[in-house]
Amino acid sequence: MAMNEAAPLLPATLAQTLSSQPGQRTAMRQERRVAEQPGFVLHSYPHRETSVVIDVLSRDYGRLALIAKGAKRPYSTLRGVLQTFQPLALSWAGKSELRTLTGAEWVGGMPPLAGHALLCGFYANELLLKFCAREDPCERLFDHYVLTLTRLGAGAPPVQALRSFERILLRETGYASAFDALAGTRQPVAADGTYVFDPERGVRVAHGTEPAQWPVIAGQTLIDMERDEYTRALTLTQSKQLMRFLLHHHLGGAVLNTRQILLDLHTL
Repeated sequence: MAMNEAAPLLPATLAQTLSSQPGQRTAMRQERRVAEQPGFVLHSYPHRETSVVIDVLSRDYGRLALIAKGAKRPYSTLRGVLQTFQPLALSWAGKSELRTLTGAEWVGGMPPLAGHALLCGFYANELLLKFCAREDPCERLFDHYVLTLTRLGAGAPPVQALRSFERILLRETGYASAFDALAGTRQPVAADGTYVFDPERGVRVAHGTEPAQWPVIAGQTLIDMERDEYTRALTLTQSKQLMRFLLHHHLGGAVLNTRQILLDLHTL
């Protein structure tokens, strides 16, 4: 079944809470206080004796670091709130690179991740940490991250959910263009054609003279990927090869910890 990007991401109450407010976006360095910003914790680590630094993805301000002072204290109200994969309303103050968290409320409305879906969620978080620059607003990527977590929590096939997320991630961070159009000319790819994906320029017709490591991809596969349709066996196989190649290239050969685990389990 097709994964339609235009499908509702969340129940109405949660979608309303996570929606962007008019006039909310301003230059990050000019912001001193931000209240109840939709966001997710991507990663956290201890800071001194009682505090924690959290790396968050916010809808209107992108990825940023916040210090949660006193969050490690036994009676801190933040201890049970700052969890990964849960929608939060975050408030912070300051304009330095490390801002101070002033409030965090659990929004709710999303199914929890468990088992294999949980590992896939950590993989998505690791991709965001690697590809998203700090303080770069990325509303569409944020929305698709919410959609990905919703799909995983609802039991959707993890491979399909992750392929879709990887494509949007590369698109929104500037590392890939449309999958169903030729680079330069913007001509649509033909379903019966064969192509390669130049990692620096985009889709090109395959001529057999490309670098050996560039996978040759059927036009139908590229069309399916752009439409989020993964019902064809060839599309599943070739999309896996293509995304593995593109991610490896743009990561400079660095290995993602969660990706390696998923590969070892033969599930990515």
